[in-house]
Amino acid sequence: MTYTQGTPKECPLHMPPQDFTQHKKVRHRRQHWSTWLARLITFGGALSLTAFATYQMVLIVSQAEVTLPQWLMVGFFTLTFVWIALAACGAIAGLFYPGTVMSKKAIGQSNKKTVLLMPIYNEDAAQTCAALLSMGKALAASGAGQQFEIFVISDSNKPEVWVKETAAVKQLQTELKGEVNVWYRRRFNNKAKKAGNVHEFVSRWGGRYDYMLVLDADSLLSASTLITLMNEMEADPNSGILQTLPCLYRGDTLFARLQQFAGTIYGPIVANGITAWQGDDGNYWGHNAIIRVTAFAQTAGLPTLGGIKPFSGDILSHDFVEAALMRRAGWSVRMLPELKGSWEESPPSLSDVAIRDRRWAQGNVQHLAVLSAKGLRWPNRFHMLTGIMGYMASPIWFALILIGIIMAIQIHYVNVEYFSDQMSLFPHWPVFDSERMIQLFVLTMGILLVPKILGLLRAIFNTSLRRSLGVIRLLLGAIFEIIFSVLYAPIFMLIHSKHIVDIFRGRDSGWATQTRQFKGLPWGQLFRQHFWHTVIGLVITSALLYYSPPLLIWLSPTLVGLVFSIPLSALSGSKLLAKMMKFCGILSIPEEVDVPQIMQQRDEFEITFSQNVEKLSIKQLLQDESLEQQHFSMIEAPPEPERGHPPVDKISVMHKIADAHSQAEALSWMTDKEKLALLSNAEVFSSLRTLKAH
Repeated sequence: MTYTQGTPKECPLHMPPQDFTQHKKVRHRRQHWSTWLARLITFGGALSLTAFATYQMVLIVSQAEVTLPQWLMVGFFTLTFVWIALAACGAIAGLFYPGTVMSKKAIGQSNKKTVLLMPIYNEDAAQTCAALLSMGKALAASGAGQQFEIFVISDSNKPEVWVKETAAVKQLQTELKGEVNVWYRRRFNNKAKKAGNVHEFVSRWGGRYDYMLVLDADSLLSASTLITLMNEMEADPNSGILQTLPCLYRGDTLFARLQQFAGTIYGPIVANGITAWQGDDGNYWGHNAIIRVTAFAQTAGLPTLGGIKPFSGDILSHDFVEAALMRRAGWSVRMLPELKGSWEESPPSLSDVAIRDRRWAQGNVQHLAVLSAKGLRWPNRFHMLTGIMGYMASPIWFALILIGIIMAIQIHYVNVEYFSDQMSLFPHWPVFDSERMIQLFVLTMGILLVPKILGLLRAIFNTSLRRSLGVIRLLLGAIFEIIFSVLYAPIFMLIHSKHIVDIFRGRDSGWATQTRQFKGLPWGQLFRQHFWHTVIGLVITSALLYYSPPLLIWLSPTLVGLVFSIPLSALSGSKLLAKMMKFCGILSIPEEVDVPQIMQQRDEFEITFSQNVEKLSIKQLLQDESLEQQHFSMIEAPPEPERGHPPVDKISVMHKIADAHSQAEALSWMTDKEKLALLSNAEVFSSLRTLKAH
């Protein structure tokens, strides 16, 4: 039986690992004056606000002799406040972002080629291929089909997923035949996870393409956006990466709708601020971005980190580092927040975000080992530091709360514990300027809300948003979003704190498939996930009720979120509440009011793909020789085994087939690894077909 392959002829590019210990100095293009102004507003403003707030905190605790817990409170307050101030000042800088003048070059004038690169790992093949088909059809309709190709690079390691995957991609090839080329490759070795997957693609086929537009499994981009990104790359020969601002969509749970509303209303002002101050020293988020392939191959190869866990091994959060390495070599890395037509999906519940964040937390903390790399630009180091603090801020915030509780207990027992052994007329206890403390609290809350307020004002004065969503619904949506953000924030504080503890204990995050569509969580699982969050909330509430009722009032928003963490987590995945709010127009986004055609097509295509692949299994391949041929036509031959390392799984499969009396019996004996070996070898699979079905 003869099978063809699903990949084009190899066109390799060498992608060597980069050296973090040395780097030849490179001359970088000068930044625009507006970038320096934005940096002055963002960093100068944040430092000024932090200095003022820290000074006020020192005055608050300096009414008498300052105790050690008070000094710790000042230190932790400063660390948390500076990140709040940076976000606020960055949003203000976003008001002055001049925008980018887009290239008007027609795609038909280009002889360049771009690949839509889709790395997948045990994803829903119907959903992924539906999005790719809608993008491919839109490109073909725009006359750009010959300038783009689609390449699915799989790391899936579940046999039932792989069977559906090859069938879905084969259908995608058929649907786009003569319009856009579609290729497929599944790796047999998942080394270095997604970064390794992309690295192998570049090393084998990178020379075939000028640009690669890296996607995530839930990515969707309009044809005009794809064409604009390609044109922008051609217009600027120094451009290495262009990152879009993906908008969230398709949210059908409360949490997803909260996230997509926040992204629509607050996201643009925050993104404008980041874009304004970073200039050419931008960042890369791993997807929905176009990359110059040769530059990426020459400069962004990732080394394996030495040392101890969690800093050793493959670099997990590869995107930040790849952007920094390309920028180090002189290529510009820019963001285009004003370019619309780039979408992705939100995790559907709080629990799903917690699982995803475990991997992200480890990857970001790992950047502590990368910060000292030679030749990196300071904005790229700051991007990494921001990612680190995105998770480290949680244990700092928790420590700040605990110190406040400890001091409240100290004050309660002041007559017992705080007299010095030396001769003194007065005890040593913490003393605060309560009036100044209230003023500082109000200032902190105001600064925390600045990005949301500016984003909401921008949305109200934006004609298209105001007309599609309405001012009243915008205000109601913002109120709901802020309330739930306040309630969910302390839960994430404890989740991230545990992540950090686990990471520094050397526990690996693993590589779990991200949940795209919510199927519900049993109450038992929610109870296990949030039991200690509830206990901590109850213990702190009880302690403050006894020792310091005033402090209990101040911490009540935090404690309510912890005490009710189980029902709040369940509520985050509520589709009923999401439908009710959607019906009322609350937490809506423009794409729900006026659905883009590409989204409509994507949903229609998903139905067709699901019908064709949903029930596919190994048993069906055994029953239908055409399905068997279809599968093996899409896969590569397994690599030749190294000397001394025989293909154990393949050998085991052959022996089990030889011993079995039926196909069902043989399959029941096989592990997932052995089933993958079976699906990798046409001859072995054919030998299984010779057995009776049952």
